[in-house]
Amino acid sequence: MHLTDQFARLFKRLLPSPFAIAVILSVVTYLLALLFTDTGGNNVTEEQDPYWIELLFFWKDGLWNGGLMIFAMQMMLILVLGHTLALSKPVSQFIDRFLGACNTTAKAASIVAFFTILVGLFNWGLALIFGAVFARKVAEYAQRHQIRINYPVVGAAGYTGLLVWHGGFSGSSLIKVAEPGHLKSLVSDKLDSAMLAKVPESITFQETVFGNMNIVVSLAFLILIPAVLYIIGQNTKPEPLNLKISYKESEQEIIEGAEQIDHSKWSGILFGAIVLLTAILILFNLDNPFNFFTPNNINLLLLGLALVMHQSFHNFTKAVGDAISGAAGILIQFPLYFGIMGIMKDSGMVADISQFIANNAGSQSYPFFTFISAGLVNVFVPSGGGQWAIQGPIIIQAALDLDITFTKGIMAMAYGDQLTNMLQPFWALPLLGITGLKAKQILPFTLILMAVGFVICSAAIFLF
Repeated sequence: MHLTDQFARLFKRLLPSPFAIAVILSVVTYLLALLFTDTGGNNVTEEQDPYWIELLFFWKDGLWNGGLMIFAMQMMLILVLGHTLALSKPVSQFIDRFLGACNTTAKAASIVAFFTILVGLFNWGLALIFGAVFARKVAEYAQRHQIRINYPVVGAAGYTGLLVWHGGFSGSSLIKVAEPGHLKSLVSDKLDSAMLAKVPESITFQETVFGNMNIVVSLAFLILIPAVLYIIGQNTKPEPLNLKISYKESEQEIIEGAEQIDHSKWSGILFGAIVLLTAILILFNLDNPFNFFTPNNINLLLLGLALVMHQSFHNFTKAVGDAISGAAGILIQFPLYFGIMGIMKDSGMVADISQFIANNAGSQSYPFFTFISAGLVNVFVPSGGGQWAIQGPIIIQAALDLDITFTKGIMAMAYGDQLTNMLQPFWALPLLGITGLKAKQILPFTLILMAVGFVICSAAIFLF
């Protein structure tokens, strides 16, 4: 038996479900906060609740945090609309062009990874669904043509968009720091006027997404990850396939009366064109075009594209119904991770970790330790935007204290955040729903990709 097969078998026996992982992480976070962040000790007044009760309230406040629930809705829509778009005929036809070449596990995994990474650098939500649908189509093609493949390896390849996303156009922290005044607003209450003047108004995509370091890192991922998956594919045994036929657009039916509006191929095209026109007007009214990439604007764009590509309201709503099931796991797990975030933020856990690193690292080592800490935090708080809100002020302060570039610290956090997505199965839930795979089936292979990504990012942080 190959080493990769033994590794996969071990994970299948030891790893629980993603929901169970979220519950376990909640308990572990609570216990760590209770043990290491109670600065008040047991000296509790009659009016003050014991610290273990305070932590429960921190968890509750995070669980149903209004701002985070809005964020959850935005992310859910990105996933559902991205999935709906991926189920359209044009996207399906694009994928179908490459299925003939996916006649072995090695070829299929490398092809799926290459295109998924490309899409991931554009938008994480679309990449997640694109990769999942691509992997599913490869498996269905293999089943129809009696081609023996290892489906979990191909499924892992479909998850690689989340390995590169934070260095791309939809990277949460990169979008936020490009907003004028955002960096200063994070630390305005922590710095005097002289230090605040050293903080730039904004850091544009030219310095982050299109910076030399990030271009090299992105190209390295685009070349090396498919190559590694090709090698993995050559060293894993095929597994039996037993898949049900996935979503297909319905054939045109003869409909009478008002239902003709739903089935008309022009209904979706016309309304979708109006939505896209609105998105274009928003884009042209921005001083910086890169500021367009907010969750709301991305959803507007995905809605318009999905309507146009499905043509009719009937096909669009049918695809939406199919897509929603892929986001069901995230819907119930988002609040659990918000609860974890509430404990980590209000107890000061993340601030303590980041501040410890800032106090004990030098100008050369700090970006690397930021990279490591971001990866650790992402396991407990798998949200790039939420993580930046917590770590951002500390990164800015450290950059000032250690006289290093703001961009280096921000990119180090972005790389750490995206890297441990290969370990944390939260964002894999839509992919698992679409492919029919389980987390324990793909994680042995995504962990190998995480190790490769660690080498790429570490080398870039020290070399640039």
